[in-house]
Amino acid sequence: MATELSRMIDQVSRERGIARDLVIEAVEQAYLAAERKRLPEGYRLEAKYNPELGEVELFRVLTVVEQVQDPNREISLQQAREEFDPEAQLGDELLERIEMERTRIAAQMVRQQLGQRIRDLEKQIIYNEFKAREGQLIHSGTVARSDRRKIVVNLGRTEAILPEEEQIPRERYRPGDHIRAYILRVEMASQGPEIILSRTHPGFLIKLFEQEVPEVSQGIVEIKAAAREPGSRAKVAVTSKDPDVDPVGACVGMRGTRVQSITQELRGERIDVIAWDPHPVEFVRRALAPAKVSRIVLDEDARKMEIVVPDEELAQAIGRRGQNVRLAAKLTGYDLTVKSESEAAKEAQDAREALMAVPGIDAATADRLFDEGIASPEELAQFDEETLAEIEGIGRARARQILNAARAFVAQKEAEAHQPSEEPSPSTEALALAGSQAEAGSAPGDSSAEPSSS
Repeated sequence: MATELSRMIDQVSRERGIARDLVIEAVEQAYLAAERKRLPEGYRLEAKYNPELGEVELFRVLTVVEQVQDPNREISLQQAREEFDPEAQLGDELLERIEMERTRIAAQMVRQQLGQRIRDLEKQIIYNEFKAREGQLIHSGTVARSDRRKIVVNLGRTEAILPEEEQIPRERYRPGDHIRAYILRVEMASQGPEIILSRTHPGFLIKLFEQEVPEVSQGIVEIKAAAREPGSRAKVAVTSKDPDVDPVGACVGMRGTRVQSITQELRGERIDVIAWDPHPVEFVRRALAPAKVSRIVLDEDARKMEIVVPDEELAQAIGRRGQNVRLAAKLTGYDLTVKSESEAAKEAQDAREALMAVPGIDAATADRLFDEGIASPEELAQFDEETLAEIEGIGRARARQILNAARAFVAQKEAEAHQPSEEPSPSTEALALAGSQAEAGSAPGDSSAEPSSS
């Protein structure tokens, strides 16, 4: 026969969408919390819902011991066998039923405790649900209210926040408007779960492609990277696991219908879909399209690239206010510097002349040093001897001579910068000696000297 408590459990479970066993656990904990206030603090208590009786029963937990030290928690073996179980053993835990207070005040305390525990349970369930959905889309959100700093989105059982910095510039919403967004993060705050949404995150763009392009949702086409300047422009790098499927064509769609649908959702954001390449230089070349690239100098350790383009392609490679190269850098993960051919040629000529000012460095050696990324005597003076010796045509002895000359040259320049008089610096003689040694191709007393290859 259903009791008032059992009906209440069924009603809460049905209306709040909470599993019945979780509601029962909350009921047990509510009774337990209410009864603790009238019983000794030392008691170990358990509350159990009895489905046959349709009510909660309260028990004190007693541990069977040889000698009782805490009568609130322990019972002797003899007493346990006489009063509870003839086969009781040391260490067993026995349950002693305690009559609960059934007054109106006690019932009110239980209701208060139960209400709070149900609310806490709902918060935890919502948190767990949306925490598991981080990085996914919200499809059915409705704008509840908004101000300058945020938009509050009604998700049905709870609300989420779309902060100003996560909104696409210049887009506006009114209460009641439907909105799609990316679940950026979910945190448990003092007032309950806090769900933060985003429409500017690259993940939002990726999820829209998954929704609009079957080949992406099926895993045939993979989105390797995405970069955005929200509301303006984006780049997406794609690859195909099926050689018969063109990844770019699949994402763009017939006459651009698929990508246009995403562009409309993103308030006109222009989307460049490019084919990903495992080789960084080729990947960067494609990322800068439609601009043509003359050559690329890669520094893998520093993850930097210097890109040289024809003079007439410079504006297109950089893009309006540098947008194209910024997005390419975000997409590829490399620090990109774009120069025109004339700029690069002038820089190279200036660097060669600066290096050739060091006694003993001729044009061929300057070219070799510049090709290794050394553009000034100061950079050369800080270079590692072993690395310098590995450059083709230099060798260990020549490297030592070049470094000695460069360091003497730099020291001379620094000394002159600090000496207002025109008298020769004490380091002038050392500079001349280092230069003559570099020109001669050997150092005094150096048995490992190698012939100069310059």
